[in-house]
Amino acid sequence: MSDSTEDIVSGTADGIGADGLSPAVLASIGSVALALYFYYVRGDKQRGQFIGLWPGTILGLTTYLQLEEVKQTLGEGDD
Repeated sequence: MSDSTEDIVSGTADGIGADGLSPAVLASIGSVALALYFYYVRGDKQRGQFIGLWPGTILGLTTYLQLEEVKQTLGEGDD
């Protein structure tokens, strides 16, 4: 790897905590717990299923934003 690629990787890794959990992962875990709560404890199956769709959306959006950041950083090196 070149120096600029190593800088990008280390910069991206800085956004992840020491335990490996970013805020997006924590939000996804929380929404799974909330979905299970609504589905089983409250008996509101439709709301539980709706909330159960959030983790994939949260993680997908986070991945997209991280890829855009890497793309912009790599594009700056071309100038």
